Amino acid sequence: MGNLEEKDLELIKRASEAIKKNYDNIKFNHTVGAAVRCKNGNIYTGVNIYSMHGACAELVAIGAAITNGEREFESIVALRGENGDEILPPCGNCRQVLIDYMPSCKVIVNDKSELRKVAVTELVPFAYNVPE
Repeated sequence: MGNLEEKDLELIKRASEAIKKNYDNIKFNHTVGAAVRCKNGNIYTGVNIYSMHGACAELVAIGAAITNGEREFESIVALRGENGDEILPPCGNCRQVLIDYMPSCKVIVNDKSELRKVAVTELVPFAYNVPE
């Protein structure tokens, strides 16, 4: 399991549960679930809103956390599939949001069949940064 801890496995489980609870294989063919853990241990989940302009699961989970007053994030994971068992890396848009809102957050990825946590900055080494 690479460098994952028990709390990371719980995060994966929660993202998987979000998919299983919301999967509809007749209407959707790309359902993604995500879970974000805040530094205080709270976990928020989200699923993608499937449409041409829909929000990714990661953004829904982050939005739920921010709506509930969270501002410090520890880690995030996204999964897909009817059983919620395939870990996905964040898309380019989500990577930029992670850099903007959660620059110290770790992302759980599947690296050559090994699950591990990486820094967001590893996913976007030359990220755009808004000037201060």
